[in-house]
Amino acid sequence: MNEEVKVWPFECRNCWHVWEEEYIVRRVTDRHGNEVDVWMRSGVSVQPPSSGTTCPHCGSDVVTTFPAGYLATHPELIPPATPPEPDATPLLSPVRRHITY
Repeated sequence: MNEEVKVWPFECRNCWHVWEEEYIVRRVTDRHGNEVDVWMRSGVSVQPPSSGTTCPHCGSDVVTTFPAGYLATHPELIPPATPPEPDATPLLSPVRRHITY
C-alpha cells in the first residue's frame, strides 16, 4: 500500500470563496489485481475532490478545482485570515446640500 498527502484548492462559483482541503490518497491493489486510489479525509473514505464537493461558506455544490499547488503560486486568491481595518476617514459627498428656509 502506497500513501500520499495531496492538497486540493477549490473555488465556489456561487460566492467565489477559495479554500484548500487535504486528502490522503492510498493506492491499494484489489482482490482482482487492479490498482485503486482510495481518497481519505480525517480517516474516512470519501469521494475524489472532483466530485461531490460543497462550499463550506455558502453550501453551494457549484464548485471547481484548481491544479494541485495552484494557490501556492497565486496567493492573491487566498482570502486574508482577518478582514482589513475599516478606513476611519469620514465620507463627504461631492453634491452640495440643498438649503431650505
